[in-house]
Amino acid sequence: MSRYEKLFAELAERGEGAFVPFIMLSDPTPEVALEVVRAAIAGGADSLELGVPFSDPVADGPTIQASHVRALANGATVDAAVEQVRTIRAEFPDIPISMLIYGNVAFSRGLETFYQDFADAGADAILLPDVPVRESGEFIEAASRAGIEPVFLAPAQASEETLRGVAGAARGYIYAVSRDGVTGTELESETTGFDEVVRKIEMFDGVPALLGFGLSTPTHVANAMAAGAAGAITGSALTKVINEHLDDQGRAGEGLAEAVREFVASMKAATLPATK
Repeated sequence: MSRYEKLFAELAERGEGAFVPFIMLSDPTPEVALEVVRAAIAGGADSLELGVPFSDPVADGPTIQASHVRALANGATVDAAVEQVRTIRAEFPDIPISMLIYGNVAFSRGLETFYQDFADAGADAILLPDVPVRESGEFIEAASRAGIEPVFLAPAQASEETLRGVAGAARGYIYAVSRDGVTGTELESETTGFDEVVRKIEMFDGVPALLGFGLSTPTHVANAMAAGAAGAITGSALTKVINEHLDDQGRAGEGLAEAVREFVASMKAATLPATK
């Protein structure tokens, strides 16, 4: 049983959903990123989605774009990201780890090396947001050989053909996109309509769906749970919390860890079953 299978089984038994924070590695430094990861797990994160800095993050809105830029300005590399994953896995052997990485990184590293490096570091799954499922054959094969679970986006307005392909190819989880556009709280998700997104994905009986894009409040998370999603992913709202606790030189200011922990705890609480 994979870490994701085990997680979803345990959460279902408790009647909970998963809360998954997105955290950019090396933002603004590897040390700060690791501090954020530890605080998020202390706050109750069920899984991690970790970003690798890239120069042209086409699926991301301004807030996360800025985190790519900060990390790259401070010398971020793919090798440094691999080492951070290795550190996180050593400290937290049971938590599922998914990577969000753009396709050019995989191409430039070579698919076999790319997937194997992250597998050896301890990653469970990888999402390449700019590689659609219809063009993913060689990626899926390389991922499978390395023991990595491929994750795919299920766009809010996707055709049945696309959703069938995503459900058939995705392992670990499906990233259900709650609305059109890029990531970010600049365009928040509506708190209604989530059920339609989830329903369309479930038609094809794939792995559990986590809802993301524009989910920034506990209300968004609670509505994702009510719609039948297995959990929720939040990135930009957490990145804003981090930004507020960095000084002008990008160093972690006082209160960063506690602010991250409190934010994650509030979002995780919205995945819990209602008490009477």
